[in-house]
Amino acid sequence: MKDNDQSRVIAEGEAAAATPIWQKSTTMTAEIERFTVGRDRQLDLYLAESDVIGSMAHITMLQSIGLLTADELQALLAELRHILGDIRQGRFTIEEGVEDVHSEVELLLTRRLGDVGKKIHSGRSRNDQVLLDLKLWTRRQLREVAGLVNDLFDQLQAQSERYSDVLMPGYTHLQVAMPSSFGLWFGAYAESLTDDMLFLQAAYRMVNRNPLGSAAGYGSSFPLDRQMTTDLLGFDTMAYNVVYAQMGRGKMERNVAFALASVAGTIAKLAFDACMFNSQNFGFLKLPAECTTGSSIMPHKKNPDVFELTRAKCNKLQALPQQVTLIMNNLPSGYFRDLQIIKEVFLPAFDELKDCLRMCAYIIPRIEVNRHILDDPRYDLMFSVEEVNRLAAAGTPFRDAYRQVGLDIEAGRFTPTKEVHHTHAGSIGNLCNDRIAALMDAILADFHFERVDEAEAKLTGC
Repeated sequence: MKDNDQSRVIAEGEAAAATPIWQKSTTMTAEIERFTVGRDRQLDLYLAESDVIGSMAHITMLQSIGLLTADELQALLAELRHILGDIRQGRFTIEEGVEDVHSEVELLLTRRLGDVGKKIHSGRSRNDQVLLDLKLWTRRQLREVAGLVNDLFDQLQAQSERYSDVLMPGYTHLQVAMPSSFGLWFGAYAESLTDDMLFLQAAYRMVNRNPLGSAAGYGSSFPLDRQMTTDLLGFDTMAYNVVYAQMGRGKMERNVAFALASVAGTIAKLAFDACMFNSQNFGFLKLPAECTTGSSIMPHKKNPDVFELTRAKCNKLQALPQQVTLIMNNLPSGYFRDLQIIKEVFLPAFDELKDCLRMCAYIIPRIEVNRHILDDPRYDLMFSVEEVNRLAAAGTPFRDAYRQVGLDIEAGRFTPTKEVHHTHAGSIGNLCNDRIAALMDAILADFHFERVDEAEAKLTGC
């Protein structure tokens, strides 16, 4: 490109930076712009990589239907790869005066390539562009969450095996009830995560459908090859009906939010147990000193702040589905700017959940278990059912055995035998951890993450 041509392109690009891509002759006031843009410049940085990858697929399709030449496509792809590199190296920003990530990418292409950069938006709207960005970004985030859930699962299973023979009280109504074990306690949360992983998988499958080509929600007069972009981006299918593709905005985030909330619910309960069992009144487990915090006035304190903050954050995450629902549930079909606000609660939620998962996976293997809980006589009565079952197995009718043990307890004659002989599947003596691990492995394998990896690597060339 000659120097004067380069100067013209730069000048046009700088002028475009202050003008929204949808702007015509009317100039928007600064206050309206501030209010309508909101936090998009900050939040759209989450979506920058996805926006570039989606644009690469879109322009590849445009060339196949004759809206770009082969040379134009190669020039655009080269610049998009350069922008993608900047994003991955943390050098990408959305400039002041540029409305969002879509505008910034188009601006950069126009600065560098001139009019060719203005051609990339043919056949699409920001409506399906942001839908696509959100889906590409969300499926990547779900993959990361699934990996971290699996990491925590592994740590819980390891602790379950390590302490499989250490008994602890089980509770109902917060009253000492029956014998449990740390093998059961750790293992219960591991198996809970397998159900959460099923929610994540269902969310991933709903996310992994291509909305690109729905444009503003009613399709395009261009002969768009939607199957081509579906394949290029590694989607399972397209979202076929263009109106439904647009109605999927908000619904997708809500469904994913339920999956995140399911994981958060498991972690919040685990955190509550850990706080309670760590207290002196229980003394069932101990956190290492370096994993606790102190008091400004009480020198003996070792507070389980990690689990308290985890509990609070995860309880907040369980409200996410309701937040999304309340923003989008009274909207008719079609696009509305209300949906922009969902990004403000949805996008940051992943970082918060991932942080909680990492912290739990870090601290769980460092928990020390009290192997002598049952030396305390306050827990003697948890063996009452064992005695009833022993009598019943010897031939005493169950109701008579129950009454006999109950009368012994009332009279102060009950002396427990502090042994258990549970053998059925899932019990103290038969944790079934190998089967639970196989279940988790099968769920993870059914995501088929490798399909996306192959498609994106082929499309981006990296």
